[in-house]
Amino acid sequence: MQRLFNRATKILLSTDTVVLVAIAMLGPFYTMFVEKIGGHLYDASLTIAVFAFSAGLTTIFVGKYTDKVKESELLVVAGYVLMGIGFVLYNFVDSLALLFVVQVLVGIAGAIYTPASEALHVKHFKNCRAGKIWGTEKAVSYFAAAAGAIIGSLVIVEFGFNTLFIAMAVFCFASATYIYFLPRKVL
Repeated sequence: MQRLFNRATKILLSTDTVVLVAIAMLGPFYTMFVEKIGGHLYDASLTIAVFAFSAGLTTIFVGKYTDKVKESELLVVAGYVLMGIGFVLYNFVDSLALLFVVQVLVGIAGAIYTPASEALHVKHFKNCRAGKIWGTEKAVSYFAAAAGAIIGSLVIVEFGFNTLFIAMAVFCFASATYIYFLPRKVL
């Protein structure tokens, strides 16, 4: 009987899930944060657009570069670390201008780790059921979003946004650290 996931796929799925939970912890409450620093709904949408644009633009270049890198897991690590730094920087955001800068950094971070992570997944598809694996990966993404939204609301209500941002960063740094210290042959 064929195993659904090999070790590398399990590791990538787990670390990506931890980061996705971190991202989802802020998602539903992002507009509240923007209002807290003096912005409005329109400002929140603009900062999300800046994030998406910077991520999209960067992804084009990083995707090409990923295929040339020998240890693409280090790109995953770099993306997770940059994202964690971006989440820490949210603690210092007190203006929309600074929020735009942080959103660009977080967008670039996502663009660095995503193509590399996807490429590593594909690298380990050997005699596998790709539909089942991608289906599981997408299901886990949805579950991470659900868990992150609930965790995020609990953290914000009990401890506030600053604690939330630190928790989000810790999740990213933990995933980065785990992958960084894995033996290179695993991924």
